[in-house]
Amino acid sequence: MNLARLVVCLSFCSAAVMVHAATSAVSPPLIPLPARISYVDGAFDVDAKTPIVVADRDAATRKTADYLAGIVARTRGLHLRVEEHPASPKAIVLQRDPQVAMANREGYALDVTPQGIRISARDAAGLFYGAMTLAQLLTPDDKHGPVHVVAMHINDQPRFVWRGLMLDSARHMQSIAEIETLLDQMAQHKLNTFHWHLTDDQGWRIEIKRYPELTRTGAWRTPVDAGRDGQPLRYGGFYTQEQIRQLVAYAAARYITVVPEIDMPGHAQAAVASYPFLGVTGKRPPVSEDWGVHPYLYNVDDATFTFMDNVLDEVMALFPSHYIHVGGDEAVKDQWKASPAVQAKMHALGLKDEDALQGWFISRLGSYLSAHGRRLIGWDEILGGAVPADAAVMSWRGTQGAIDAARQGHDVVLSPSPDLYFDQLQSDRADEIAGRIPVRSLASVYAFEPVPKALNASQATHVLGAQANVWTEHMPTIAHVEHAMFPRLDALSEVDWSPAAARDWHGFLARLPAQFARYREQQIGYADSAFAPDITVDRTIALTTDAAQLTLTNQTGDDTLHYTLDGSVPTVASPLYSTPLAVKLPLTVRAAAFSSSGMLLASPRQRLLDRTSLLSVSGNAMPNCPGSDFRLRVQPMPDAVSLAPVYSINVFDSCQFYPSTPMDGMTRIHVDAVRLPRNYQLAHDAKLVVSRPHSTPFGELVVHLDGCDGDVLVTLPLPDPSRSVRRFPLDAALPMSHGSHALCLIYSAPIEGDLYALDRVTLLTGKATGDTR
Repeated sequence: MNLARLVVCLSFCSAAVMVHAATSAVSPPLIPLPARISYVDGAFDVDAKTPIVVADRDAATRKTADYLAGIVARTRGLHLRVEEHPASPKAIVLQRDPQVAMANREGYALDVTPQGIRISARDAAGLFYGAMTLAQLLTPDDKHGPVHVVAMHINDQPRFVWRGLMLDSARHMQSIAEIETLLDQMAQHKLNTFHWHLTDDQGWRIEIKRYPELTRTGAWRTPVDAGRDGQPLRYGGFYTQEQIRQLVAYAAARYITVVPEIDMPGHAQAAVASYPFLGVTGKRPPVSEDWGVHPYLYNVDDATFTFMDNVLDEVMALFPSHYIHVGGDEAVKDQWKASPAVQAKMHALGLKDEDALQGWFISRLGSYLSAHGRRLIGWDEILGGAVPADAAVMSWRGTQGAIDAARQGHDVVLSPSPDLYFDQLQSDRADEIAGRIPVRSLASVYAFEPVPKALNASQATHVLGAQANVWTEHMPTIAHVEHAMFPRLDALSEVDWSPAAARDWHGFLARLPAQFARYREQQIGYADSAFAPDITVDRTIALTTDAAQLTLTNQTGDDTLHYTLDGSVPTVASPLYSTPLAVKLPLTVRAAAFSSSGMLLASPRQRLLDRTSLLSVSGNAMPNCPGSDFRLRVQPMPDAVSLAPVYSINVFDSCQFYPSTPMDGMTRIHVDAVRLPRNYQLAHDAKLVVSRPHSTPFGELVVHLDGCDGDVLVTLPLPDPSRSVRRFPLDAALPMSHGSHALCLIYSAPIEGDLYALDRVTLLTGKATGDTR
């Protein structure tokens, strides 16, 4: 085996993926990785004269051929004509063939020979996925024009039947065109289930003709500080039934099933705001402007179930999906417990508690769906009651829900938080956008295994697949959504499609540069967080000696990082980083990641290293104080549409640490403080919010030496929130200190008011703010 063959085998050979080669092929940049590839001698050149032939003259095959031609035109600039009678014997042939020896309807065979390319499949879905594989073979790099495709045979089928993506359109909406773009990317990644979250406390987004108030009232909320600080006077909108039909048809043409979610019995505030009789209290709340867990539940009387049945009738008419998602999560039972009518109903039914009542509630919905040929799916809380026997369970509170459900004989979809929650940050870099912490990196998504080890072989057959969830509380625009999804969706697609034994992190990284080029050609705003260089030094040494050991790293640890020390833009010709560098301050470092072929993988990052910058620390880089790990990065306002700035907050305890710093000569502290809306409902977790006494009317920022119980260095009163801007400076003199110390910064503002964050904290020498002599 020559060296080129060895490289191919290292990338693809495993117990489940076999690669045989007799030519000098290189690993094709395919994501997800096919189940089986073998190589033979020869190659086939595809150029503008190569036709795509619809050999079976089937309308579905013609649509797949047209879709393939469109992708190749957009991403390669290569315009291939589609025809039924080729003028040339050398062609790309698509054909449905019932003789293809493959039981899986989504499987296909793809053959490249010197005479042409042939894709065959038993089913139209398989033929489509074969075409998506060929689209990647025809776009192996960032070049345009003809493509040289090595001869090979691919025999491929998916590992799981549910390969999903959930998009939350209730908190922040996306246009139909934007969702269609996401569906195109799902298709190209061979994902087949689009879970569409359409109703929640913050908005009802689906037109129900029988109940017009759901969209007249329930689709609109009044934002925090409406009309001020860039906030709209109202936020909302909805999808008409005609738009929904359009989207469902668009998805179906790409072999994607749209599964709607209508949340019940919790997450009901927008519905109750529309029709108060649906609620427990009889009162009309506003459509919520807050994130978090809300108290509003649906009632359990006959009128409410008549409403739900009527809504489901219209939902089923719009969505042909076998599954209908009814939510079932985060239903806080306080209103049910406090209602005499609900309690009477519960006792009349012989139910022991409110969890059992929710089980009865869900079971009734499941029976209605079953009577109409549909199947209920819900979040794992539905296991708390008498869940319908045919119900499927989506496990989001870790994987235990999937284990419990599979052991009870229910089909399950793995969608655990935080593992597959794409609203989790991709990195803790200072330039990352809004989202939740802890970080869920590209590598962690790629390493996720959908089948829990606790399941035996029989129970494991109930695992339908895995799904990523994109919750949009902190993603108000499609730019936020795309940044969160890509390229983590590439990792998920391989988890869902490829054999488990085939997964290889380093091989996956080697295939990503071509995918990045495809994203750029299709104007997809992917994140480069996994490849972006981190530029670090030891602050203490740098501040005491004006020298430093400079380290460059990134998440992958597998890329070529090139750097400059004069502020110029690094190129592939710039010095290659290999070991830490001894440098003298001040200097400006810039670094970028490049693939082995010289393709830019991450835009250059820059860091100015001098005494002033080292003494200035972003609040996003300052850790929480011990005791509470909760952390979010949020925008200045809930509906802000820009990607930056973002601020780190802990809604339970506004306390952060400034890192240990040589304090000799430090005479002042300057804080860029930020006031943010406290638009969070915490339900029973509200008791965890730390309340500290404040000595001034609007609270203060208190700075402690070392730990949070250390000596108070300074107390900085906060301005009147009704009169001050949201970002404001705080300055104070520091008492003399010696040696290295950390600082604990605590906001003691009233917890019934706004939240406060640290944008940046700077230590200064000299007498005036900004004087660092």
